[in-house]
Amino acid sequence: MSRAVPAGVLIHALDGESRQTTIAVRAIAVLFMATLTAAAAQVSFSIPLTSIPFTMQPMVVLMAGMVLGPRLGMTSQLLYLAAGIAGLPVFAASATLPMGAARLLGPTGGYLLSYPMAAFVAGWLAQRGFDRRYLTSIAAMLTGLAIIYACGLSWLALLVSAGSAQPQGGWQAALVAGFYPFIIADLLKIVFAAAVMPGLWRLLAGADSRRP
Repeated sequence: MSRAVPAGVLIHALDGESRQTTIAVRAIAVLFMATLTAAAAQVSFSIPLTSIPFTMQPMVVLMAGMVLGPRLGMTSQLLYLAAGIAGLPVFAASATLPMGAARLLGPTGGYLLSYPMAAFVAGWLAQRGFDRRYLTSIAAMLTGLAIIYACGLSWLALLVSAGSAQPQGGWQAALVAGFYPFIIADLLKIVFAAAVMPGLWRLLAGADSRRP
């Protein structure tokens, strides 16, 4: 890899030389990833036996962290959540789940609230070079995905337990509704998405090596 390719995450390679350009590029990138997260929520469909819609969001959340780094990646997801809380139609369309802040109190609330943390951790790992190779890129994305599932399932199990006469069954019900229907598809998405970051770094290195 060319020595001119900077350390850190991909956004660092796109910054301009002046402070004003750097601020502008990073602000646009944060807004873009927040918008992309909202767009990914619209690519959704219902799955039988669960009120949780299938979306492309987890992959986008993790990519946001790996492209922008921990702090900006987290900021992009906080911006996305703020837009949803304000009532903008950025959450996945659903006939049963409410829009606005009430969505965070429903069965998908734990997943949504995990996005800033998942982006931060994926970005933290990318900042340490995990995004430069395919296998380590997978490891970084798997770590972020584990955070999303841990938070999502914990909240879902709590909701089930609170509304059930048998609270000990909360975790089993949460796994049935929020884990088993999604995990294989999410793992497959990571297998393909993890190749994106090393590929972008190789393209950047190749373009830099051809620059006079």
